Amino acid sequence: MTDLERGTHQGAGPQGAGPQGSGPGISRRGFLGGTAGLTFVVAYGAKGLSLISVAQAKAAGREVGAWVRITPDDSITIITPAAEMGQGSMTGVPVALAEELDADWDKVTLEMAPADPETYGYTRGGRKSMGIYGSLAVRSYYHQMRIVGAQVRKVLLQAAAREWGVDPVELTTEPSVVVHAASNRRMSYGEIAAFAEVPAKMPDVAKRELKKKAQFRLIGKPVPRHDIPDKVNGRAQFSIDVQLPGMVYASTVHSPVQLAEPKSWNEAEIAALPGVIGTVALDRGVAIVADTFEHVLAARDALEVDWAKGAAAEGYDSQEALDRTYAAIAEDQGAASKTIKETGDVDAAFATAAKTYKADFRSDYGYHAQMEPLNGVARFNDGGDRVEIWEGTQAPGRSRQMIAKALGFTPDQVIHHQQYMGGGFGRRSITDYTIEAALIARAIKRPVKMIWTREEDIAYGMFRPQTLQCLEAALDKNGRIAGWRHCVVGDGGRLTYSGIKIDLYYGIANQHIEQRGISHGIRLKHWRAVAHPFNIFAIEGLVDEMAAEQGIDPLEFRRQRMALTAKARRVFDAVERMSDWHAKRPEGRALGLSVTERSGSLGAGVVEISLDRRSGKIRVHKVWAAIDGGTIVQPEMARHNVESGIIYGLSSVLKERITIQNGIVEQSNFHDYEVLRMSEAPEELHVEFVERDTKPTGIGEIGNPFVAAAVANAFHALTGKRLYHMPFTPDRVLQALEA
Repeated sequence: MTDLERGTHQGAGPQGAGPQGSGPGISRRGFLGGTAGLTFVVAYGAKGLSLISVAQAKAAGREVGAWVRITPDDSITIITPAAEMGQGSMTGVPVALAEELDADWDKVTLEMAPADPETYGYTRGGRKSMGIYGSLAVRSYYHQMRIVGAQVRKVLLQAAAREWGVDPVELTTEPSVVVHAASNRRMSYGEIAAFAEVPAKMPDVAKRELKKKAQFRLIGKPVPRHDIPDKVNGRAQFSIDVQLPGMVYASTVHSPVQLAEPKSWNEAEIAALPGVIGTVALDRGVAIVADTFEHVLAARDALEVDWAKGAAAEGYDSQEALDRTYAAIAEDQGAASKTIKETGDVDAAFATAAKTYKADFRSDYGYHAQMEPLNGVARFNDGGDRVEIWEGTQAPGRSRQMIAKALGFTPDQVIHHQQYMGGGFGRRSITDYTIEAALIARAIKRPVKMIWTREEDIAYGMFRPQTLQCLEAALDKNGRIAGWRHCVVGDGGRLTYSGIKIDLYYGIANQHIEQRGISHGIRLKHWRAVAHPFNIFAIEGLVDEMAAEQGIDPLEFRRQRMALTAKARRVFDAVERMSDWHAKRPEGRALGLSVTERSGSLGAGVVEISLDRRSGKIRVHKVWAAIDGGTIVQPEMARHNVESGIIYGLSSVLKERITIQNGIVEQSNFHDYEVLRMSEAPEELHVEFVERDTKPTGIGEIGNPFVAAAVANAFHALTGKRLYHMPFTPDRVLQALEA
């Protein structure tokens, strides 16, 4: 029998002990799921290892519905469906459930949900999903979690009422306790759960039964994040930490020109190297398998592959394409295009305009630069008809389906163990690297940990697309914006035009917005805030240019000429106050302003910069951001998310750039794909929420989109020159100064 069949269910997830047995927190739900059919299981307790029956293990915690388990000692386990990649969603999502349950947060533990969207997914577009991207976690689960919490609370109240022989309406709750004030009786949730009858269908909960905002104890209040202690003490488990008996290591080498197939390689030579177990042919690469990762790396260096022609053109030059091909497409009135938005009569607005403006903006490819290398662990049973997967993914349900499809399995043949992620940013919402782990494990019939090197991840990257933005604006006789045209040229379809609509913040009656596509055979992927950063860079760059030409303060121009929405006015008013916008700045400093928008949230941001005119290096010293994100479920988590987005945005705006020459990515690691260093971070970050009593909107990506425009606009305020191509590398800054 294999370890899988014996039920050695190791590495059950972020709350669980690692496969090395690093502690007592193995996920009981995951453990029992992996030990189905066993008579006894190994459990951890205060006295260490013990052998208990499956029935005993299950009795230790009473499941009240699919989401909550309560033990006699009043410990409450909440199943959390939110993939955790540092943003706090693992804690933020179940807080809403705990609020309506009236749970004592100090007694709450969290357990990662199985990859089962039908049970643990939210509904979006008529389908169930567990995908955590696009700032979906809190806003998608918020109402659902509140309902679940209220349902569990109602079950406990009804059980207590039956026990005491009273009407449930006479009962109230305090944290994890049911109270009957009339008789001064109290019963803890643990006591009630021991005898409560849990219905097959959880009771209905009307909206009026949910707590009012004034009653919240947890929502809107800071609570400790459950992932932080384990991340500080090293106990937190990422898939790269997983260790299994008999496990070997693998890494894939893909073609320098993306999507080429391997024709042949020096297989015999590689097989003779120390520790090498063999090579495995994949559709788009060759995997090397060895007893240690060090032996894998040595064999990678010796591997020589003859590649078929790749999907990316052999002679593709990204900079040449952006400068010439994209520009030609933008100028070609007959080029194929997709209309994103059309309102009013744009042609008439431009024909009668008192003045028109036109500008082009460019952006380069961007890499996700997640800290943890892409990796996955796979183990098959002896029969080869079931596989266990350990990975950190932003979309557990989708990942399970994709792995099953790649193996010719059904999803129930895939046991999926969700792990922490060392960064996602959209890249970990697709599981191509874990699929490779599964294919390699099946080929060699051994458990495999597959790790892409950083060089491989960059060379075979899935990038934010490069784009050219062509914008035009028409002013009427009163100086207001009457017409707006925006064309974005680039590969990737909707990856190029999110954030291109302006109606959330500017009221312009006549608009024509379109996308013009082109394909290069380069792998592309959602990137933090997708296309918002480069589209808002272009939008707010042109607005600032118009304000300067009209001789009007940039903030006042937006108020007077851009028909601000009420929501936009609130965030601009807030950031004006926060940054003391009109105050004189120290010599050599200047401010820049921009709107920011993403996932239903709206904000405004201001940066203060300086410039080393000899080196061309921009330094951002201070940042202020005012964000309307509706109900802020966890203020500290939300603030940290915005701050994270700002830093991520600054890194991409000042440094990060992927270029492709002759179809091959030129960058290879962080020495030539530079990211922002701690010493380069702003001295001050100020984030405030313009909170309203509405449903939560997305916070995880709202800190990124305004950064490019705000920095470029500050640069103009400081130098009188414009930056039109992000990132604003020193050489481009020097060119702008000389222009």
